[in-house]
Amino acid sequence: MASIDDFKSNLIGGGARANQYRVILTTPPAITTGLDINRTSFLVKATSLPGQTISEIEVQFRGRQLYVAGDRTVETWTTTFINDTDFMVRNAMERWMSGINDLETGLGLNNVSDYTAQVRVEQLDRDDNILKSYVLKNCWPTAVTPIELSYDTVSDIETFDVTWRYTSFSASAV
Repeated sequence: MASIDDFKSNLIGGGARANQYRVILTTPPAITTGLDINRTSFLVKATSLPGQTISEIEVQFRGRQLYVAGDRTVETWTTTFINDTDFMVRNAMERWMSGINDLETGLGLNNVSDYTAQVRVEQLDRDDNILKSYVLKNCWPTAVTPIELSYDTVSDIETFDVTWRYTSFSASAV
């Protein structure tokens, strides 16, 4: 039977902490967004490490099902931003989306490399050393959520979510 000391000795570094992370968000050079990369890292209130799925393919054989591995896909990725009074991040996301498809004209950039960028998510230890990093490739915003306004929210700071699509990611243990 395992003891608490056995458990402690196998929990390396005391466990990874969900509040120790950094997001380094870059923007495509073809779109002027006004995003300050350093400030933006501080305004990411919440995010996740990227998810992935390998689909299954069902093959019928004599009344039985055999499942084999299908294609690997990546899931959308979401960040929650704190909104400050200059709306820097929100304005940048709206400019980025307008560069992809303008609300008034319906026009936008055609080449994927013109409207996508790489985004880096780093899991940190308690001393800000990188434990693991992910680089999301060909990343672009697909949705910016509304900011709810109400007289009832007297002491809340506004937040909003951005949902991202990307083509792939690379993960590395540092």
